[in-house]
This record gives sequence, C-alpha cells and structure tokens, in this order.
Amino acid sequence: QVQLVESGGGMVQAGGSLRLSCAASGLTFSSYDMGWFRQAPGKEREFVAAIRWSGASTYYADSAKGRFTISRDNAKNTVYLQMNSLKPEDTAVYYCAAAGRNTMVEVTTGYVYWGQGTQVTVSS
Repeated sequence: QVQLVESGGGMVQAGGSLRLSCAASGLTFSSYDMGWFRQAPGKEREFVAAIRWSGASTYYADSAKGRFTISRDNAKNTVYLQMNSLKPEDTAVYYCAAAGRNTMVEVTTGYVYWGQGTQVTVSS
C-alpha cells in the first residue's frame, strides 16, 4: 500500500521559514517524479514545486520561485520543501504527490498518489 505522509507544517509569522517533508512508502520512490501542491480555502489546488525522479530537474510556480526549494533524498524515500520568506498568501494545506516519470508535473492529473496534506498558516 502506497503512503505519502507529510510533516513540518505549522503556524509561522510572515517572513519566517518552514521545511516540509514527505515520507513515501510502498513504492519505488526513485522511479517517481514528486510534486508539492497547495490548496487554500475556497480555491483550487495549485502547483507549487516539483522534482524529477533523479533530482536533476526542478520546477516552480512563479509564486514559489526564489523563496521555496524542493529537494529529495532517494535513500530516505523523502521529498522536502524548504519555504523561506513566507507570506500570508502562502497559507494553505500543502500536499505532496507522486507521478510517473517524465509527466507534466505542473498539473494534478499527472499524479497517481497523494498525501493527506499538512496545514501551513502564515500570520501577518
């Protein structure tokens, strides 16, 4: 059974940092591209960042560029999202997801497994 378990969410003041982790089990982690999405109340789920199975390529939403960094450790079956300079508009539930290799990582339809999400709240 595939499981993706996010952790590291919480409440932080604007300008602060958080590091999200997503631990994967039940799949060959190194064979999957991994992504982070977020969903704020009343809004659609949106792409944040993604990383190819090898770690060689990363992708970011414009809102994340320069502030967020995605990385992965295939030996630990874990993907990370380092979030710096957080803003109140970053408040959302953050989800990690796994996609087959070389999928279109910016869209949700490319992902086959999803975690339950972790709440990030940024206060002004």
